[in-house]
Amino acid sequence: MNIPFLDKWRRRHPAEQSHVLAAAFEDDPEGVADLLSECELLRSQASMAGLELDDSPASLAALDQLLPRWRDDAEALPWLGNDAGLYLGTVVVRTVTGAAWHVWPGGSPVVRLASGREVPVVEAGLDWAVQGVPQLSQVYAEAAEA
Repeated sequence: MNIPFLDKWRRRHPAEQSHVLAAAFEDDPEGVADLLSECELLRSQASMAGLELDDSPASLAALDQLLPRWRDDAEALPWLGNDAGLYLGTVVVRTVTGAAWHVWPGGSPVVRLASGREVPVVEAGLDWAVQGVPQLSQVYAEAAEA
């Protein structure tokens, strides 16, 4: 989506962007986690393929099995990858004991496990959408082991 005034604002206020998400997490971590879990584009694509995403590890495995028709749409690809990463993070946070959302200094959301290890779920989602690897269920399994 091309929104010229927003692009201009971002160029003038680069430092503010990275702090906004971190501040929001500090103020309302549950609200931000709910917002991150929406993943509307991914849920829509999955629904069109007959898959209902229920925030379970099994749904990650089912996503891994979908035919990657989204790769034909270069404009939607990064958005879908971002949603896939946020969905992966949502499943980890909701099902792995001690896992929680965290924000890196640059503003990127990651999942911090009880061990202290951080999983860059958005990066994993983008790699999955573009290349098909790593599989979302594999990233989940590694996070659940830690």
